[in-house]
Amino acid sequence: MAIGERNDPYAVYNFIIEIDGIASAGFSECSGLTTDTDVIDYREGNEGLTVRKLPGLRKYSNIVLKRGMTKDLSLWEWRKDVIAGKVERKAGSVVLLDEVGTEVHRWNFREAWPVKWEGSALNAKTNESLVETLELVHEGVEIVS
Repeated sequence: MAIGERNDPYAVYNFIIEIDGIASAGFSECSGLTTDTDVIDYREGNEGLTVRKLPGLRKYSNIVLKRGMTKDLSLWEWRKDVIAGKVERKAGSVVLLDEVGTEVHRWNFREAWPVKWEGSALNAKTNESLVETLELVHEGVEIVS
């Protein structure tokens, strides 16, 4: 067996989020980097019992971001604008870093706006950090290496 270059998978904890016009470092969780395509069944009368599978609409899941809540209310302000009827769409990126902090992959999303904002439940019996959750709807994601 030939000795080759080691190709270990990347760790999931080392990432940053970039959103146009919003300083948004320090997220503890990011999910929803998903894309799928509807399948259309199609059959012509002369094809017997075979059904063809054709690609339909492309769909993208909402991106869910979680971070510890601080005095920075920029994400809440963005959501508040949407509530008031002023939807400002932004582009952004989820950037994966390797163990030394070098960018290795980037998920670029476009036309995003906050469809949901959620704060943590308050509980005097615990010592957990307050976490805010922002859910972004968007119109496309692509991976750039």
